[in-house]
Amino acid sequence: MTDQNASPSTARPVVRLRPGRARTVRFGFPWVYADELVLDRRSKSLTPGTFATLEDADRVAIGTVTVNSESRIPARLMDRDPEAVIDAAWLESKLRFAFEHRSRLFAEPFYRLIHAEADGLPGVIIDRFGDAAVIQPNAAWAEAMYAELEAAVIAVTGVSSVVKNASGRARKLDGLDEESAVTTGQIDAPIPVKMNGATYMADLLGGQKTGLFLDQRANHAFAAGLAAGGEVLDVFSHVGGFALAALAGGAKSALSVDGSAPALALAEEGARAMGASDRFATRRGDAFDTMTAMVEEGVTYDLVVCDPPAFAPTKQTADKGLRAYERVARMSAALVKPGGYLVLCSCSHAADLAKFRDASLRGVARGGRVAQLIHTGFAGPDHPTHAMLAETAYLKALFLRLE
Repeated sequence: MTDQNASPSTARPVVRLRPGRARTVRFGFPWVYADELVLDRRSKSLTPGTFATLEDADRVAIGTVTVNSESRIPARLMDRDPEAVIDAAWLESKLRFAFEHRSRLFAEPFYRLIHAEADGLPGVIIDRFGDAAVIQPNAAWAEAMYAELEAAVIAVTGVSSVVKNASGRARKLDGLDEESAVTTGQIDAPIPVKMNGATYMADLLGGQKTGLFLDQRANHAFAAGLAAGGEVLDVFSHVGGFALAALAGGAKSALSVDGSAPALALAEEGARAMGASDRFATRRGDAFDTMTAMVEEGVTYDLVVCDPPAFAPTKQTADKGLRAYERVARMSAALVKPGGYLVLCSCSHAADLAKFRDASLRGVARGGRVAQLIHTGFAGPDHPTHAMLAETAYLKALFLRLE
């Protein structure tokens, strides 16, 4: 592999764009697809994660990229400077810039520190949970430089424990393994995370993603403001995201529905930690089956929240996913009391806001309900959006009031 620390662009490999393909990169688009790149035998032989100089069709250098011909995105823009040196100092600079922003946002150290391309580190997710950090190196370059990345996280944040999370679809797409591990320090129990007055238990080793969905923080808060004195149903609840926030906001009661027994156990632990066990209950089961049973039981709630997994993770699954979101809306609408509230969420970047909103409102109407859209929520400010990359603006939350 070429020396990653070589400074002149001439000392490292060069990859070239096809004619007419440089404009999007010059305007800041961070990905180069296979049909935009000259993928000859030389470039295909580069070790995945190699840094290279990106040139346009006229051989003018326009940036520094990381190359992985085995990936669906064979080149990712690391720096718009063709002479950039991607080393430990470069990593620490990126992390400090991101850290300064999060430190202004939150008094407590629980947040997403790095949101991939939007924070200038392609394919990298880093979440902070107090004295621990979880790193997802979802691109070959980050896997190759994991030790330097981990050291930079520790230097910038001062955390004493670090988890490498190697699960998820993104790593598979880049040809990487799924071997997760605690790489610094020790973690032997879920970590209590306080947000919006609630306490969540984050399992950094066995939980989904990095252990907690920090992106919903602002939406949890808005929902909690609607929950005071009411009965709340949280479907696809995971570790109690909306339910526990609602209890902190003064809800009379909250029921969490999820298919995962470990997730519901963590939700119960969180309720105990915040002294709300007497107002909290769980129900394990498939969300659709459970909602069907609840309709038959005739139960209704003042606030119903549905925050399902990504039904449309790719463009190929978008239509099927939108039908699933419509179904969720139709079924959950039947569980809302007249004058109550329904919150519908999507984390599918392939289903944009307009399509998700249309599918959801269509589902509510087909359920025989009339809805007012009172608020639209997105991911929190510790999940910034890359101006040129729609994939970073994935989370949508529709807040509806039903007649």
